[in-house]
Amino acid sequence: MQVKDLTSVIEEFAPLSLQEDYDNAGLLCGHPENEVSSVLLCTDVTEDVVEEAIAGNHNLVISHHPLSIKALKNLVPDNWIKRCFIKAIKNDINIYAAHTNMDAVINGVSGKMADKLELIEREILQPAGKLYTFCFYTPMEEAERVRAALLDAGAGAIGNYSHCSFNTQGSGTFLPGENTHPFCGERGELHTETEIKTEITVPEHLLSSCIRLLNEVHPYEEPVCNIIPLENQNPVTGFGIIGELEQAVNTHEFLQRVKSIFHCGIIRHSPICKPEVKRVAVCGGSGAFLSQKAMQAAADIYISGDFKYHDFFMTENRMILADIGHYESEQYTKEIFYELVTKKISKFAVQFSKINTNPINYL
Repeated sequence: MQVKDLTSVIEEFAPLSLQEDYDNAGLLCGHPENEVSSVLLCTDVTEDVVEEAIAGNHNLVISHHPLSIKALKNLVPDNWIKRCFIKAIKNDINIYAAHTNMDAVINGVSGKMADKLELIEREILQPAGKLYTFCFYTPMEEAERVRAALLDAGAGAIGNYSHCSFNTQGSGTFLPGENTHPFCGERGELHTETEIKTEITVPEHLLSSCIRLLNEVHPYEEPVCNIIPLENQNPVTGFGIIGELEQAVNTHEFLQRVKSIFHCGIIRHSPICKPEVKRVAVCGGSGAFLSQKAMQAAADIYISGDFKYHDFFMTENRMILADIGHYESEQYTKEIFYELVTKKISKFAVQFSKINTNPINYL
């Protein structure tokens, strides 16, 4: 089993193209073709985690947070980040991170928070990612094969529906030039071919791969495709989750439940302006940027981390803001990695890190 075999499973679920511009997700250390004997899953890569990987003979570490987001100018061991890289390289340990790309999918970091809270009727709180109509024209006898290749690659997904397409029959004309090798028709003769026009919805992160795939599987030397941007947003990519509890619950009891589920040392929250909560918004990590979205979505409570002092004023007693901590909100991302890797490769050696990498402590 090679590194690329495991990381491709994660990237199929959370494509690297979904990561934010500032981010550094992907393979940070090692080589895609290195053989993997065992995997260690963690939230952060620290020196203790690298030591744990060495002691446990884990030669692939999969982390939520990248070891470094900023570019390194050298590998002089003058800080912990560089020492981690040096030690990993010396011990042939590959390091991989799925960060904001894992934040940006509906069943990613925030989706896992929603799982723990048993939220139903879920939607992305702030959808992101453009959608396109991808049109192409195929000879009728080849249309099903070409269409299936695109749909099997993930195109044509609309919400919980997959393999969606619209197909119309028509006549295409072309005149093959002197240096062509036409699939049908003859050089120098105007040809009319019965073709199927296929229209498929494609998210932005799959657009380039769909174009490449079309050129690979289409029988024509010069397949024609039209790409039309859509106004509607992708409903399954974006940040945060808004959902509901099965039944409204007492707010204090719910906060105690949240504290227990996420093992919080403390929960910082705004005034309890609602005696009960039912509609719940969540976002893993630093979620202050979604506070207004949560209020617009009529959330009774918004749970995330890293809120500043003045953020708590912004709710204006319309919603409860609950800061459970950055690490606390993202700690279960390891379970997503485990589910993805073991579902694809059921007998592969995968272990959760036993190191608590939360840098924040409470009295």
